[in-house]
Amino acid sequence: MGAGLVGSLLSLYLVKRGYKVTVYERRMDMRQHLIEGGRSINLALSNRGIAALHEVGLGDLLKQNSIPMHGRMMHDEKGKLNFQPYGKTGQFINSVSRGGLNMVLISEAERHGVEFLFEHRCVNIDFEKTEIAFQHHNAVRHRTHDVIIGADGAFSAVRGAMQITDRFEYSQSYIEHGYKELRIPPGEDGKPLLDTNALHIWPRESFMLIALPNPDATFTCTLFLPVEGPVSFQQLDKPEAIQQFFEKEFPDAVPLMPTLQEDFRDNAMSSLVTVRCYPWCRNKTLLIGDAAHAIVPFFGQGMNAGFEDCRVLNALLDEYQDSWKRVLPRFQELRKPDADAIAQLALDNFVEMRDLVADADFLLRKKIEAKLNELYPTRWIPFYSMVTFQENIRYSEALSIGQKQKKIMDDVMRKPGIEANWTSLDFEEIVNQLG
Repeated sequence: MGAGLVGSLLSLYLVKRGYKVTVYERRMDMRQHLIEGGRSINLALSNRGIAALHEVGLGDLLKQNSIPMHGRMMHDEKGKLNFQPYGKTGQFINSVSRGGLNMVLISEAERHGVEFLFEHRCVNIDFEKTEIAFQHHNAVRHRTHDVIIGADGAFSAVRGAMQITDRFEYSQSYIEHGYKELRIPPGEDGKPLLDTNALHIWPRESFMLIALPNPDATFTCTLFLPVEGPVSFQQLDKPEAIQQFFEKEFPDAVPLMPTLQEDFRDNAMSSLVTVRCYPWCRNKTLLIGDAAHAIVPFFGQGMNAGFEDCRVLNALLDEYQDSWKRVLPRFQELRKPDADAIAQLALDNFVEMRDLVADADFLLRKKIEAKLNELYPTRWIPFYSMVTFQENIRYSEALSIGQKQKKIMDDVMRKPGIEANWTSLDFEEIVNQLG
């Protein structure tokens, strides 16, 4: 269920295992119809997602259609720039188009024999019979399958059917911020107006603007702002208010955004939700990706976590010789702690992106951690690198190690005169505290 990124990738994994796979999608085929724009944050494809794409033979193809971002380019209130690398030289995340990636996955899955049925809306599931009821145009159809996998996103119909079963735990929580997609076009010479090898951030404590590069020399921008309150989307209800706000907060961005007013008017504001639920399986029906664990986008791990789900599920099918009865409960047992960990990490990273990245103590802390990593590369891996570049470290493990590192670094940062004397720290003594 669901022909989005995770559903399409999983269908490819399964058809390559020899299964007959049908994918049902509520919307029209995005390859033939323009799906509503203005509601997508460009995606950051990193090692966890790339590892899954390599397993289905698509890693190289998709890396060719992405743009490497080696770090954050910070823009202060006066337009001054400060570049912060994500990791070591050669480490980067990739800016990819959600729609472009999705279309490649659908076409590749179809080429291998997956059947895609569009404009099929799930209206009910009988978990005992593994039977789905669909509305297709004016008719309701029933289809029975061996296994049903709900990869139909944060507002999953499959999960909706599970929610009315006994002892199903579910929560959704919205943060106070919403987001709106905006755009920076190329310059008159057709060249990009910003550095294309960075994720641009305008951090302003309680809100921020970001920009990710596209292959066509444009940038997809996203404004994250409280929905209500004194500085909020609620207040930006007139062109003059929008212009005044942007000129005050993002003065260097305004000249790069000639269609600011039209984009602001035409692109809907969207909300940001975290979904937690359990169990993820009922009989032979499973939830995966955002249907099981939607998160906010601030660690760039939503798609990567969903792709990692597919990779873990495929490995379990190997381990248990395709015994779905054993695989499904094991999958939820294994992945639930990691889903909870990345949900928390994504919420925490929002504070870092909009606020701490411009903080002098935070930058010094990062400098000390980079030195620790340089001296002891296998013993002290910076937290961001663990999550983004170390696909063999589980999210839950990264969270646990990161909490230990934070406690150690809190003590280090309290040392008198640390700003001037940090190079003479006993780095071995610091790293030994990790155990």
